[in-house]
Amino acid sequence: MAAIDISPNKDGGVMKEIIKEGIGDEIPSPGSNVTVHYTGTLLDGTKFDSSKDRNEPFQFELKKGSVIKAWDIGVATMKKGEIALLTCAPEYAYGKNGSPPKIPPNATLKFEIEMISWKGEDLSPEKNGSIERHQIIQGKDYITPQEGALVNVHLMGMYNGKIFEDRDVQFNLGEGEDCGVIEGIEKALESFKSGEKSKLIIKSKYAFKNVGKPEFDIPPNATVEYIVELKNFEKVEVWSLKNHEQIDLAKMYKEKGTNYFKANKYSLAIKMYKKITSVLEYGEDFEGDLKIERNNLILSAHLNLALCYLKLDNNVEAKDSCNEALKLSPQNEKALFRRGQAYLALASPEIAIKDFQEVLKVEPKNTAAVKQIGICNNLIKKQLAKEKKLYANMFDKFAQEDKQKEEEKLREQPDVMCGALGEWGQEERPGGRDATAFEKENPNILMLNANGTDEFQNM
Repeated sequence: MAAIDISPNKDGGVMKEIIKEGIGDEIPSPGSNVTVHYTGTLLDGTKFDSSKDRNEPFQFELKKGSVIKAWDIGVATMKKGEIALLTCAPEYAYGKNGSPPKIPPNATLKFEIEMISWKGEDLSPEKNGSIERHQIIQGKDYITPQEGALVNVHLMGMYNGKIFEDRDVQFNLGEGEDCGVIEGIEKALESFKSGEKSKLIIKSKYAFKNVGKPEFDIPPNATVEYIVELKNFEKVEVWSLKNHEQIDLAKMYKEKGTNYFKANKYSLAIKMYKKITSVLEYGEDFEGDLKIERNNLILSAHLNLALCYLKLDNNVEAKDSCNEALKLSPQNEKALFRRGQAYLALASPEIAIKDFQEVLKVEPKNTAAVKQIGICNNLIKKQLAKEKKLYANMFDKFAQEDKQKEEEKLREQPDVMCGALGEWGQEERPGGRDATAFEKENPNILMLNANGTDEFQNM
């Protein structure tokens, strides 16, 4: 097949000749991780590089600037299994400097490239392929929506080739859960440009998890596909808002958070309360009533965050939120009480009881704190009794081990009442004499003056 000009400007900078046709109609989209084999030569046929010689296919991200321009242009046109020859002018290769020592300055290069395979762009936070994007239509501009932006999208979800949802939906990015939008779509939309249309392959972690979606006949741990089109979005630039506008925005987030909390949607409520602090965190220029209102909103956000975390049994986060609230209001009754609850859930009643006691100093009639103190005391008593029993058992065990060791030592020592030391032999009597009649009857007694002398008579 004759070479064709595929350079964007049609300046002959990248000429492509297909040596072997590929399979199907699909080509890799920008961001795809492509795998190819290649051989590079100069115009005189000198080979300067070859993945085939190394028997190591080459991988790179398409349209990310990790290879020469000619490759980003040419490989993006190739189908799976296709083999093509790219002739690349210097300005689309290594330019006037070349790549010494193998590629001279201003060199036109030839690359024979074989497209082996590709995977979609990995948009998952962990970069483990949990969210894979294949662009169908590229978006315009360069701005992408961030959390909180109002997005208008069209979704078409598929599982095993069957469409299970097909709808238009508008929501604030980060709150998709409230209208049934899975987490993987929200994560992906943060990389979409306005007008973009892409296919997403989303694994269960960011889809319907280990629960599935019975009403859609989607089993647990299923990977699903979506065609997602971002029609448009409205982005709020918080930094451009005036102080009273920031206050109004924070109030809106608080109201949303409260509604989500009442609906038992604690994760969404947490997102809203966190937004309050992010909107108002840089508030050095707030004055007068606006400053008071700002501080009250931030305090309320931390208190409500603590409550949400307690509901989700995220007790360390609850404690931390209470600490932030207490920085603003050191004797805050709710912050002390909720921190006490967090410590209690973290099996630290001896610390929790101090917070509940502080609550009573602030409000002596707080019966809930009195009840919690009782619970703390009971737990402390149980812990002490358990520790006492544990230590008693340990001491008994140690005493038994010491006794056994002592008995073993005694068994290892010779018995003075046995053997030659306890039964007098002839060799132990003075002069080696024979035993007397008395000594024979009493073998453990040695008659020292049994030789008949009178040497002890005056003793």
